[in-house]
Formats: sequence, structure tokens, C-alpha cells
Amino acid sequence: MKIFARATIFFTLLAVLLLTSQPTEAGRLEDILARGTIRIGTTGDYIPMSYLNPATGEYEGIDAELSKIIADSLGVTIEYVPTTWPTLKDDMLADKFDIALCGISRNFAREKIMAMSDAYGEGIFGKTILCRKTDAKKFKSVADLNRPDVRIMINPGGTNEIFARKTLPNATLIVNDENAAIPVKIAEGKADIMITETVEAVSWVKREPRLAAPLVKTPFAGTRHSCGILMQKGDQEFLNYINFVLAELRMDGRLAALELKYFGKELVK
Repeated sequence: MKIFARATIFFTLLAVLLLTSQPTEAGRLEDILARGTIRIGTTGDYIPMSYLNPATGEYEGIDAELSKIIADSLGVTIEYVPTTWPTLKDDMLADKFDIALCGISRNFAREKIMAMSDAYGEGIFGKTILCRKTDAKKFKSVADLNRPDVRIMINPGGTNEIFARKTLPNATLIVNDENAAIPVKIAEGKADIMITETVEAVSWVKREPRLAAPLVKTPFAGTRHSCGILMQKGDQEFLNYINFVLAELRMDGRLAALELKYFGKELVK
């Protein structure tokens, strides 16, 4: 019996040793470090989050700065991977990029199937409108928008479209594939309203004098949210790292400075 017991212990220990000595599959952090680049998905159509400036060919905005900070912390370069709002989820799940940053709303629907980082821009984001300055006094509530004679232009695939279809079923909805082109179309009279976020509204009013954001101080009820960095589920180590970077930026004041720079004193308290 003693020999049998010793043999059992020996083979048990051997099995544990063999299991623990097997090479483990590399995580995403190891993959990024090995290739020397981090693949970042972005739409490039959302001022002041992520905007591909056609004049320079460079990405601009707070998410472009956060992307650079993350890449620099890892000692790697950025490989931007263009995506769109309708394809963002599928592109992420298809592993076309490691993370995505383009003003992505943190919500339960995304968190159920993907992972999202800790929040930034807390208390700043909410649904509001852009309209022509000459029409600013016409629109004071959802009821003023939810009419057939009000032409509302939306970009497809994001939370702005979801909000418009759910909340404004009586309005005339016009889908435009290029989000960054919608504010100018509103200014030119090709539609009356753009459903957007507070940060985008404030940015466009500064850029385009024909536009106004009359409801920016009072976003539509139930629409306040924050943004997060999107990634696939299943790699807690990588998620921890991204959250660590955000925590450091929050602690040393750089995140607050970036929010003030890009969102403006109108929204940052």
C-alpha cells in the first residue's frame, strides 16, 4: 500500500509539473510587443474624438492623443485600421484591431459581447442637436423635433441613429453615411437637425458660424454617458493594462487637461 501511495503521489506531481511547464498561449500584450505595433480601429469622422484631417492625412482629437500615449507606454508604433459605425462591432470581433477609440459610448449592449475600459469624459456626453443658428429658437424639446416637417440627418450604425429612431419616429429621418459631413449639410439647409453628442455640437459651433447648439446645456433625458476603449473579451491582462494607463492619466491630471482641451470649458466642470 505504501508503494502504491508513493507511486500515486509521484505520478500526480509529475502530471502537475508537465501541465505547468507547457508553453501558454501568448496574450494580446505579448502579441503587440512582439510585432512592435498596436492596431487601433477608428472611424476618423467624429470631432473632437477621432478625426482624419483630409488636409494633413493625420488623425486628430482626444482619442488620437490617447492612442499615442498608449502606444508610447508600450514602446510600439500605431497602425490605424479604418472602421465604420455600422461595422465597428463585427470588425472588433473579427480581430481586425487590438483596441478601438473613436468616441465609443459605454453601454450594456457593447459590454455584453465585448470589453470596455474604464470611463473617460464622465458627465460630459449626452445627446443633443445641431441646427442652423437662424432656427435655434424653434427647437426647445423633443416634441419640437418629433414632427414630419423636421428633417433630421443621422449617421448609420451608432447610438445617434438608435436614439433618433426610438425617440423621434414622426420626424423625417435622413441617413448620411459620412458623419463628419453632416454638420455642413445642416448649415447648407439640406436638413434641419443633426442628432449628435454634446462634445461634437460644441466643437462644430466653434468651427461653423452658421450652426447653433441650443440644447447643449441640457442633453436629452436618459442619454448621459461616458466613453471607453473597446476591445475583445477574454484578455483580462490587456484590459488591466489599458485601465492602468487611464488611471495614471487621471491621477497626474493629464486626462483632465486633455478633456478641457478637446471638450472645452462649456462642458468640463
